[in-house]
Amino acid sequence: MSRPRIFVPRDAGALAVGADEVERAIAAALCRRGIDAEIVRTGSRGLFWLEPMIEVAVQGARIAYGPVTSADVEALFDAGVLEGKPHALRLGKPEEIPYLKRQTRLTFARCGIVDRLSIADYRAHGGFKGLERALSLGPAATVEEVVRSGLRGRGGAGFPTGIKWRTTAQAQAPQKYIVCNADEGDSGTFSDRMIMEGDPFVLIEGMAIAGMAVGATKGFIYIRSEYPHAVETFGRALAAAGAEGYLGPRVAGSAHEFDIEIRVGAGAYVCGEETALLDSLEGKRGMVRAKPPLPAHHGLFGQPTVVNNVISLASVPIILAEGADAYAAFGLGRSRGTMPIQLAGNVKYGGLFEAGFGVTLGELVDDIGGGTASGRPVRAVQVGGPLGAYFPRALFDTPFDYEAFAARDGLIGHGGIVVFDDTVDMARQARFAMEFCAIESCGKCTPCRIGSTRGVEVIDRIVRGENQAANLALIEELCATMKLGSLCALGGFTPYPVLSALKHFPEDFGAAPDRAAAE
Repeated sequence: MSRPRIFVPRDAGALAVGADEVERAIAAALCRRGIDAEIVRTGSRGLFWLEPMIEVAVQGARIAYGPVTSADVEALFDAGVLEGKPHALRLGKPEEIPYLKRQTRLTFARCGIVDRLSIADYRAHGGFKGLERALSLGPAATVEEVVRSGLRGRGGAGFPTGIKWRTTAQAQAPQKYIVCNADEGDSGTFSDRMIMEGDPFVLIEGMAIAGMAVGATKGFIYIRSEYPHAVETFGRALAAAGAEGYLGPRVAGSAHEFDIEIRVGAGAYVCGEETALLDSLEGKRGMVRAKPPLPAHHGLFGQPTVVNNVISLASVPIILAEGADAYAAFGLGRSRGTMPIQLAGNVKYGGLFEAGFGVTLGELVDDIGGGTASGRPVRAVQVGGPLGAYFPRALFDTPFDYEAFAARDGLIGHGGIVVFDDTVDMARQARFAMEFCAIESCGKCTPCRIGSTRGVEVIDRIVRGENQAANLALIEELCATMKLGSLCALGGFTPYPVLSALKHFPEDFGAAPDRAAAE
């Protein structure tokens, strides 16, 4: 009889609700009962309302139980948890849970399944096949494979990843860099953290492929300081990858050299912007640079640099392993592949949902997310972080797709959806957007630095009912100035939540409910 295996998540979301206590209780129960079993710490599958969700291996399958507390452990063992027997917390096979069954997991295929720090486990689940194929194709063909896949930047801008790689590959320089932007600062987002904590080798593999493809020998990953578990896990994964020859002077036995270094940010939201991030990496204050020159030509330390988001790079291995056409078969229009959508805020079933582009906003919020956790009606959702537009129920038919959101004055950003019920004050939300911009601005450009401060003041006057018509016109003019005149997306995108709140929820600003319709 094989040794029993019990899988316990070590994702920060699971730790926050007692996963470590559950692991200790399981270890103690095994000891008391004289059972020789292996406890495997995994990432999370992303079903956060069921965390901590433990799994046991039973006859080649896995059976899930959750949410489990340390107080439940003895009763679970009494019920026969190691044989997958019935219990009130038994969920059955994880893949059959409706929330997971509806997903198309490509980037997150291993998350919550593998031992996050075992290269053997990673390889057993298809790991490094993408790197092996990339090495056989060579740099130029690898770049073109990524171009053909249609992969676009998953950090928010949606720029074609392969085009960025091609530009850097064609640049002539003695040194090139790969920079992974893991400064995940948008509200309601956690996919980057989940990858770094649950499947770090897929990101290492993606960065190694990028380095080989463009001729870069050095990579940096810039992780936000609020992610200590991700920093620790990724650091251990880097050491393991180096020891096994997947990083270093001869990557996977090839002639290509590539290594990765971790840098930890200091909490500045603006350092999520690629040029401010590069300044921070160079030891400077994070300030947005004017473009051109583009980082692909003149980036880190003045050298050609690819700057990609975590999910962009983590999607590369599956593209190389399965082929560009297989990846591009998913999605809609110019939005190809899958997107890890993060459901947060006042939502019943919060978590990560990976699917091909095209699922509607209403499906995501009402069907998959289950509506609000409070049980009250959904009034608004914000998509794309603190600078994303607020969409009312009337726009819930919008497909989750870059162009579809842009056509309705929105953006999908990093894929975060924050749900609000009918108690939300949208004037306060609009004010918060301006205040957030004022606090987080790097201060380099006037529209962002001064415009956001004036924006707070103007919204306050509108809410107080002071000369409303003139101040409504002023806030719209101010938003236009910020959108067109700011150096980066911090100031340029702040108008999205402000104008959408004014357009769709005018009654919260003291206006008649039909003002927007009349316009």
